[in-house]
Amino acid sequence: MKTDVEELTPTRVKLTVEVPFDELKPNLDKAYKEISQQVSIKGFRRGKVPAPLIDKYVGRGAVLQEAVNDALPELYGRAVEEKELFVLGQPDVEVTELNDGEQFAFTAEVDIRPKFDVPDYDGLEVTVENAEVTDEQIDETVDNLRERFASLTTVERAVEEGDFATIDLTATIDGENIEDASTNGYSYEVGSKSAIEGLDEALVGLSAGESKTFTSTLVGGERADEEAEVTATVQSVKVKNLPELDDDFAQMASEFDTIGELREDVKSRLDRQTRMQQLSAARDKALEALLDKVEIPLPEKVVEEEIGRRNQQLEQQLQMAGMSKADYLKDEEKSEEDFDQEVADAAALAVKGGFVLDQLAVQEELGVENEELSEYVVTQAMQMGVAPQQLAEYLTENNQLPAIVSEVLRSKALNLVVEHVTIKDEDGNVIDVEAVRRELNGETTEAETAETDTAETDTADTADTAEPAEAAADEAEAAEVPETKDDDKKDA
Repeated sequence: MKTDVEELTPTRVKLTVEVPFDELKPNLDKAYKEISQQVSIKGFRRGKVPAPLIDKYVGRGAVLQEAVNDALPELYGRAVEEKELFVLGQPDVEVTELNDGEQFAFTAEVDIRPKFDVPDYDGLEVTVENAEVTDEQIDETVDNLRERFASLTTVERAVEEGDFATIDLTATIDGENIEDASTNGYSYEVGSKSAIEGLDEALVGLSAGESKTFTSTLVGGERADEEAEVTATVQSVKVKNLPELDDDFAQMASEFDTIGELREDVKSRLDRQTRMQQLSAARDKALEALLDKVEIPLPEKVVEEEIGRRNQQLEQQLQMAGMSKADYLKDEEKSEEDFDQEVADAAALAVKGGFVLDQLAVQEELGVENEELSEYVVTQAMQMGVAPQQLAEYLTENNQLPAIVSEVLRSKALNLVVEHVTIKDEDGNVIDVEAVRRELNGETTEAETAETDTAETDTADTADTAEPAEAAADEAEAAEVPETKDDDKKDA
């Protein structure tokens, strides 16, 4: 087999492959056998029809086509391996020559990862935000907890901002009642601006039994974006009562006896959360710093596929949230053009990051052990809330294991970059990422283990004090970090 490679662009090549006809013999034999199973010729059982009769009644051309279709994947794969190409996506294949008994030739155009070397990343330095917990963050988290234990009390007065009003809503357009824009017994927080425009202003000052009609634009239903006459009728007015921040509240809302203990626990959890966010930011910044040192062309088709994937993901999330893209853009205060550009930039950066980490894994000869794959599957299964075995079976059945191997490899390559990059906080303190990670996972260093061993030798009652320490370590490892309103998740 002879293979030539023509570079169409830095990210796309054309393979020209010439194959001696003798190499197709196994595929021809297989083609005759399969066609023999499909045809019925008098005097011969299925699967026993001789090749000359198949040529006569079915046609040699059909046999050749079957053999070529069977041979192409393997021949293409051999050509790619021979030329050491990192191909992306499916090739555009064209058979250019098929001389029976002489030669077979085809071409394949395919996108490839550009050839480049990852530059030295020793000496890179990045800065991340300080991992500090403020009193304001603690107060906000405790206040959010208070909100969960708040109660509503009916009051005999007019609606004020911040009240919860139980209301009936009706909407009409040209005198026609719009059913899907009407509702009864709707509990609404006045001043939240979470419903149609003008509702908050209309409700303030109304008492139970009173109504007010105003003009507004409908935001959903069959008549969305049309102006309607909306009538709001107040059924009742309620005020929200928050529990006092005292020991009684701590005992009601947590396992702690005092408000001081509750706040200390909140601080501990927030500290863990901010340090985890700092580690995540360190990885992101380290990769960004490395990418800034690399200039490579990107295949347009691959970037377009990544853009499509991201748009599809957003569409699914908006559907689950009951929002339209227009509503989302309005909330984010972005134009369609600005949003599309942001997605395109993020997609290009993600593709570039994948290429760089893949190449780094090759240069550093990184590999993936079965234990690492198992650990990845277990972690993903826990996040998804499914059994690890169930997820493993799904990945195997859907041929997703190669993608998982690639993801684990990229993570290992990124870990390697982080190890060689100097990471500082805003105060200039150097952060030992690995030490912080071990601490958050409840692990100990070899030096700490040696100190413990020495202490066990010198102290008779160490066994009694070790048990609480081990329990504390287990507790720290199992502790979950509570989410806050500002807890954003970022893609690496």
